[in-house]
Amino acid sequence: MIAALINHIEKFIDIKDTNLGMMDTLFETRVFKKKKDLLREGAICQNLFFVNKGCLQVLYTKENGTEQTIDFALENWWTTDFSAFSKKNTSHFTIRTVEPSEVLVLSADAKEALLKEFPVLERYFHLVFQRAYAASQYRIKLLYEYSREDLYYHFRDNFPEFIQRVPQYLIASFLGFTPEYLSEIRRKELS
Repeated sequence: MIAALINHIEKFIDIKDTNLGMMDTLFETRVFKKKKDLLREGAICQNLFFVNKGCLQVLYTKENGTEQTIDFALENWWTTDFSAFSKKNTSHFTIRTVEPSEVLVLSADAKEALLKEFPVLERYFHLVFQRAYAASQYRIKLLYEYSREDLYYHFRDNFPEFIQRVPQYLIASFLGFTPEYLSEIRRKELS
């Protein structure tokens, strides 16, 4: 079940002399139906999630009760509430499946055991999370720089897989729009 993860690791670091087969014992493979929560806002965050198949949404609930999407994770992406995970604290976010998903779950204790057994994976996690942080910084820049329409067009042009797989109302939430405003942009685009 960890073949996709090993392939992902090989894209970042050289592991040809490393037998990662034992890694399998440190991960729990879980299958979730659509719209199932892996982590709930307010719960203690104890796990990292690697997406084997499917799509996950990271969100929080605003004071007015609406859900705000802050991130998605497709195949070969890691996600969690990173701050809460590192501190073993209460999560500020909910992680929910957008579609049926298969996820590798790595607990905090298992991650420590993994890094003790395979120190080379420190570099892998560093590179993966560095790339994720850079993407987050770039997204914030776009939010400040682009008009709302341009933000949608940029997202559509650079991430067509999301447009095909993620419901419009979730894309609207991620971009900070109402679903009605996104429909308006798409209508303009078609005319």
